[in-house]
Amino acid sequence: MSSMSSAHPWDVHRLPSAEGRTFLVTGGNKGIGYFIAEQLSATGATVVLGSRDPAKSEAAMASIRRRVPGARLRALRLDLADLASLGASVAALEADFLDGVILNAGVALDDPPRQETGDGHELMFGTNHLGHFALTRWLMPLLSAAPAGRVVTMGSFAAKSERLDLDDLQSRREYRPKRTYGRSKLAQMHFGLELDRRLRAADSPVSSVVVHPGGALDSLTPSRPPVHVRTGGAWLRGRPAGLVVQGKHAGAWSAVRAVLDPAVRGGQLWGPRVFGLRGEPRREPVWTHLTDTLVAARLWAASSDVTGADPAGVPGQRRGRGGAH
Repeated sequence: MSSMSSAHPWDVHRLPSAEGRTFLVTGGNKGIGYFIAEQLSATGATVVLGSRDPAKSEAAMASIRRRVPGARLRALRLDLADLASLGASVAALEADFLDGVILNAGVALDDPPRQETGDGHELMFGTNHLGHFALTRWLMPLLSAAPAGRVVTMGSFAAKSERLDLDDLQSRREYRPKRTYGRSKLAQMHFGLELDRRLRAADSPVSSVVVHPGGALDSLTPSRPPVHVRTGGAWLRGRPAGLVVQGKHAGAWSAVRAVLDPAVRGGQLWGPRVFGLRGEPRREPVWTHLTDTLVAARLWAASSDVTGADPAGVPGQRRGRGGAH
């Protein structure tokens, strides 16, 4: 597919103005989320960093302001593993509208034993998927109040080789951390696509796009002290991998384009240009297993049942504030 979705080539280093718009980035205090926030802040938008740790949010905002003088930034305490807290977190935004949310935050565990959230859900599935599923329900009125609200779900290349076990979504029968992480990200991607189908059926002004960062390594990521410090040795060791993968600053590009580019459409999948692993963002075919709408519908029903939320069932407003962007 063509990587050109607008009249002018998309330049990751010269982003369009987003003055007057507001975006929420979950996990915006570190990793790819930090770079999404940094890049969006350079457009003139107000960027809200959602994080469990206020001190880390403050450090991230200080780092962004050193690079983007005058950046409009806010911090929001957000714990995706605590479903009951999400309504109050969204209320704390004290906003009339939200132009976009990037569902980026995530937990990745490398070793057993299996862990659970306070609600009794497996930690990665409960945070990465269920937390974002429930958060979207609370955000939908704010997204619907914007002229063209957008939900951008950050998936993972790790999900490409995984398949959901709908009878064991919580990995109770067999727990392997890397597989469970991949499946949690796959669940997120199914959610993002199913959300758009349901929004279209409801004639909602909100759209939902799914992205992934390709291969994004710390060793190829530029330093942003104290958020991320890359040593010279790590950079040298990571250079050979740079032929195939990239840093987390580049891993942010797909999400930034998905939330900013008006030519991006709901229901699309965006990732890096080169083999889906590195390079500038492009639209790519939706992975075959992500086109299974029956799996997506069953996942939605199960997620709604355990969270008590229906992200596409909240009535929205057709009229936004003051015209189009």
